[in-house]
Amino acid sequence: MSYFVTGATGFIGRHLVEHLLAERTGEVHVLVREGSRGRMETLRRRWGADAERVHLVTGDLTEPALGVDPAWVSEHAGSVDHFFHVAAVYDMTADDATNDAMNVAGTRHAIDLAGALGAGILHHVSSVAVAGEFRGMFDESMFDEGQTLPSPYHRTKFESEQLVRDQTQVPWRVYRPAIVVGHSETGAMDKVDGPYYFFPLLKAMRDVLPGWLPLVGVDLGQTNVVPVDYVVQAMDHIAHLANRDGEAFHLVNPEPQPTVDVVNALCAAAGAPRFAVPVDLGSRGPLALLPRQLRPGNLAQGLLRNRAVQALLDQTVGRAGIPAEVLAHTGFRPVFDSRRTERALVGSGVAVPDLESYARTLWGYWEENLDESTGRDPKIRAALSGKHVVITGASSGIGQVTALKVAQAGGVPVLVARGKDKLEETKATIELRGGRAHVYACDLSDLEAIDALCEQLTHDLPSVDVVVNNAGRSIRRSLRLSQDRFHDFERTMQLNYFGAIRLVMGLMPAMHRQKSGHIVNISSIGVQTNPPRFSAYVASKSALDSWSNVVASEVVGNGITFTNIHMPLVRTPMIAPTKLYDKFPTISPAQAADSVIRGIVDKPHEINTLLGNAGAIAHTVAPKAAFRVLNMAYHVFPDSAAAKGAVGSGEAGARESEQIMLARLFKGVHW
Repeated sequence: MSYFVTGATGFIGRHLVEHLLAERTGEVHVLVREGSRGRMETLRRRWGADAERVHLVTGDLTEPALGVDPAWVSEHAGSVDHFFHVAAVYDMTADDATNDAMNVAGTRHAIDLAGALGAGILHHVSSVAVAGEFRGMFDESMFDEGQTLPSPYHRTKFESEQLVRDQTQVPWRVYRPAIVVGHSETGAMDKVDGPYYFFPLLKAMRDVLPGWLPLVGVDLGQTNVVPVDYVVQAMDHIAHLANRDGEAFHLVNPEPQPTVDVVNALCAAAGAPRFAVPVDLGSRGPLALLPRQLRPGNLAQGLLRNRAVQALLDQTVGRAGIPAEVLAHTGFRPVFDSRRTERALVGSGVAVPDLESYARTLWGYWEENLDESTGRDPKIRAALSGKHVVITGASSGIGQVTALKVAQAGGVPVLVARGKDKLEETKATIELRGGRAHVYACDLSDLEAIDALCEQLTHDLPSVDVVVNNAGRSIRRSLRLSQDRFHDFERTMQLNYFGAIRLVMGLMPAMHRQKSGHIVNISSIGVQTNPPRFSAYVASKSALDSWSNVVASEVVGNGITFTNIHMPLVRTPMIAPTKLYDKFPTISPAQAADSVIRGIVDKPHEINTLLGNAGAIAHTVAPKAAFRVLNMAYHVFPDSAAAKGAVGSGEAGARESEQIMLARLFKGVHW
C-alpha cells in the first residue's frame, strides 16, 4: 500500500502520517515546501525507525500539479493507492486571497496531481463549514442546498469540495471534520485556533476570580468539537473500506454540544469559575415566539458580523487575542447528521470521546506549550534574552514547562535530567518553535557525575546565568512506617540537598568570574507548614533553604543571588503515585513555571503563598495549636498503600469527605 499526503507538516496531516506509520504498511510520500524541509526532518526524527518509510516530495500548494517534478510523477504513476489532500487554510481570520490560493487553487492542483498519478482514491479533507448557515439537519448526502456562506473560509471550503466532486478524474471520498482540537490523550495542538482563542480569558478568570464563583452565561447556541486523534483514526478506517467512493463523511460529535457546556468543561479544566445559568437569547422560551430574524441571539450574531462592529471589536476584545471573526462564528446553525460515518465505523473501536474526559489534557497542553504571555512580556524578554538557564529535572513537569517558557522569551534552556531521550524531545519541541536548547544527561544523585557535568557546562557554554534546582524526590511516609527504611532519608537528602548544592558549588566559580548569576531553588510549602508524613522530604528542602540563606550573604557582593520558591502542591508526575491527590486542589506545572520565571526575572529572596506564610506565622506565634491541627490531619489522612508495603491505593475510605474538606481549606499543602 502506498500513500501520498499533502499538508503533512500541518496539524491534521502530521497526526495522519504518524497514524499511517503506526497502523499501516507501505511507503508514505509527503509533499513538502523547500522551506519546510527542516520541520519535516525534525518530525521524521520523532517517528524513529518508521520514518524510513516517509519520503519527501518537494512541491508547493500554489503551483500547478503542486509543483511536483514531472519525472517523479512519471516514475510513481499508478503506484499511489491513497492520495490524502489535507493541506488547506484552517483559519477563520484568513483573508479572501489566502483562502482562495490555499483552499481553492490548492485543491485544483491536488486534483491534477492525483489524476496524473492515477491515484487509487483521492481523499479530500473538507469541513462542516460547507454547510454555512443552513438551518436544520444537514446530512452527509447534502452539499449544495442554497446555503449562505458567511465568510471566506466557508466559501472556499465549499468551492474546494465542489471541485473534488465535479473535476476529479479518480475515485474520491470527502471528510468533513467539525472544530478540531488537540489530541485527546496528549493534548497536542499546533496553534491557537477556534476555542483556543478564549483560553487566555479563562486563564485571566482563573487568576482573578475564585473557582467557586458562579457566573451568568449567555446561550450561544450549539457547537461541535472533536479531537484530532478521532479525526485521523476515522479517516484512516473509512479510507480503507471497500465501496465507499463518491461519499462524504461528517467527522463530528454525534450529539450537538451547547457552546456554554463546552466553555464550562474548559473552565473546569482551567480551575476558572463556570457559567451556571445561561441567559436564553431566543432559541427556546418565550423569545422563540418572535420572528427568527428578530430574536436577540440572531440580532447579536448579525451585529457581530457587521464590519463596523468588527472593527470596534478588534480594538477591544481583539487586544485580548480574540479575533472579531471568531466571535461572529461561535456557534453552528446547522445540526450535523453523522449516521453514515457511525455506520462506517461500527466494529472499528473508533468513537468520539466525551469532552469532559480530555478537557484538562487540552488545557494543560495549551498552558504549557501555546500560552505566549511569557514571550510577549517585554520585561521577561529583556531579562532572559540570550541567557543560559540550567534547569534540572527538565524532562517533565515544572522543569520541562520552565524550559519551554525560557525559550519562548529568547533564553537558552540547558536541559538536565537522567533520561536523555525525553530531554531530546523537549529540545526538538523548542527548536520547532524557533528556539535553542542544550541537552546534558546526568544522574543528579551521583556527586561525581555532577562534578563532570559542571566541568562540561563551564567548558561548553559562554556563560551560566541562571541555575534552577528543580530535580527532586518526594517521600510520603510516617515515621512509624520508616523505622527500617533509613535509606529513604539518605536518598532524599542525596538528591534534594547534596546534589543541589554540589551543582551550585561546581558552577559558582564561573558565576564569580562573570560577577553575576542567579540560583532558583524549588522548595516546598511544607518547609513553612510542616505537614505530617513528609519528614524526609521537608527536612531535605529545609536544608537547601538554610544553606542558600547562608551562602547568599557570602556571594551577594559578587552579583550572585538566590530565590527560594516554597511551591504548593503541583500536578506533576512526582505526585501521581499518591492517588489521594487526584481529588485535591493543585496548581498546574505551568502555574508553577510562571513562579520560576518570576524568580528568574525579579530575583526576590523568597516566593511564598499566603497559606504558606500563614503556616509559618502559626508555628511561630501558636506552635502548640499548629501541631494540634497537624496531628488531626495526621489521623484524617492515612498512610498510602505503598508506604504500608501493600498493593493498591488503600487511601480512600469513610473519611474521604473530611480529607477533601481539609485539602480545600489548606489548599496546596502536601497531606
